[in-house]
Amino acid sequence: MNATPAAKYTAFPPVRLTDRRWPNQVIAKPPIWMSTDLRDGNQALFEPMNADKKMRMFKMLCAVGFKEIEIAFPSASETEFGFVRGLIEGGHIPEDVTIEVLTQAREHLIRRTFESLRGARKAIVHVYNATSKTFRDNVFGMSQAEVVKMAVDAVKLIKTLADDMPETEITLEYSPELFTATELDFAKEVCDAVTAAWGATPQRKVILNLPTTVEIATPNIYADQIEWMHRNLARRDSVIISLHPHNDRGTAVAAAELGLMAGADRVEGCLFGNGERTGNVDLVTLALNMHTQGVDPQLDFSDINAVARNFEHCTQLPIHPRHPYVGDLVFTAFSGSHQDAIKKGFAAQKADEPWTVPYLPIDPADVGRSYDSVIRVNSQSGKGGIAYLMETEHGVVMPRRLQVEFSGVVQQHTDTHGGEVSADGIWAMFAGTYLDLDSPVRYREHHLFEHGSAQGIRLNIDIDGRPHLLTGEGNGPINAAVHALASAGIRIEVRSYEERSMLPMGEDGNARACAFMEIACPGQGECYGVGVDSNIVTASIKALLSGVNRLLGNQQAARQPQAA
Repeated sequence: MNATPAAKYTAFPPVRLTDRRWPNQVIAKPPIWMSTDLRDGNQALFEPMNADKKMRMFKMLCAVGFKEIEIAFPSASETEFGFVRGLIEGGHIPEDVTIEVLTQAREHLIRRTFESLRGARKAIVHVYNATSKTFRDNVFGMSQAEVVKMAVDAVKLIKTLADDMPETEITLEYSPELFTATELDFAKEVCDAVTAAWGATPQRKVILNLPTTVEIATPNIYADQIEWMHRNLARRDSVIISLHPHNDRGTAVAAAELGLMAGADRVEGCLFGNGERTGNVDLVTLALNMHTQGVDPQLDFSDINAVARNFEHCTQLPIHPRHPYVGDLVFTAFSGSHQDAIKKGFAAQKADEPWTVPYLPIDPADVGRSYDSVIRVNSQSGKGGIAYLMETEHGVVMPRRLQVEFSGVVQQHTDTHGGEVSADGIWAMFAGTYLDLDSPVRYREHHLFEHGSAQGIRLNIDIDGRPHLLTGEGNGPINAAVHALASAGIRIEVRSYEERSMLPMGEDGNARACAFMEIACPGQGECYGVGVDSNIVTASIKALLSGVNRLLGNQQAARQPQAA
């Protein structure tokens, strides 16, 4: 570093709030949730979502339970504008969901924004302008009075345009951008001017969004700022205070929690902390933190794996394996002492008593997960070196979740039979679990064909020993095969897919492809299927059928009577 912190950086001054009340508060109810995954989250992607992925994300957010969703910055591009029109004209917006659109406080952008909303039942128009001294002095060269006038003029125009569109119920949201770096007295002046210009009433509230556009201080400072505004704003009964924390200091979740304790009503953020720079506040973590404290967040994360896989597909961003609640390894203990304590905790846990299992702050079943007491996977871990041996001896590089799943198979074997397991023994278990199944659905052959822009498949398989010729179409061979199986009553979803070359070569000297597919059957759980073949499409279809057979086998096992 070229300078000492004291010389280069100045600590943010404390707020003049000697009788702060937020430290004695608790979060007793969920906030109004607003997802900005399709706007703030999307603009932060190295490859923004296309229309299909945005639609998939929108429908998932609705299914999770978000009632307010910021869908676009419609004046920014034709793509954004078109997505808003597509949602409205296609009738894709549920009656209990309000869409939100963002605009800068500029006349032509505001007018273009309203053009995108025609025909909507209700919408939030979110307008912003920068208010901090740095932006006033160095970016825009504006006085405080000019900044206030810019905000008020924008609000008056929005009010006029809203009156001209009576078929749409318009709610105003205003953000003093860089709120945390703005003098509080001036932030209040701008916000009060906005609510006055709108004519805010308890029946027609204004959303005042007070963002940590850049996180520049500790969460308690943000809480002080929010409480000061909560206690000093004019027309407080006509205002919804909203939080929009970013994560530059890594404390966005804490800032949001303290901000709610300080009097805020609403939180904006993204799933899994996506967003500009270090991201927005993580709404999944924030909601499930409330769940662990006995507060129903009113968001449905009971199948967190499905939400995670959809998110990864739409954003092309991986979720860190240590991410709270959803990471692949968060319900996994490598330490023997941890495993022992957790095992004993599960044995002592009673269904009608508070959750007290050591090392697990939440019951994995609440989010559709299970506890994986996984033997350690590396080259030094003896019988736990499953992935290492599979890669070095058999050329199979398993995805992490498959490592977790298959290590449970090996663990069960070693617990039952004792002793060490050789590389050949591990391969035999792998083949018996995924490849050489005595299965009800057997692959014979397939043929691909083109049908316009769609990919078609004729799939020749045996089901319970009887031949079936199935036909399906989709956006690729795998999707077509899924539709073909659905025609036979086998309905599944593909959650994730990976393909890799296997080394060493096969006996014929040709490289073989190994496909890994994570599939789910609604209400029946999920599992991996694996396929190996010299042709990658054939390997993929074999992986799909491997997963189908494993799901069918799990269902059959679940129906078997248990021994007394």
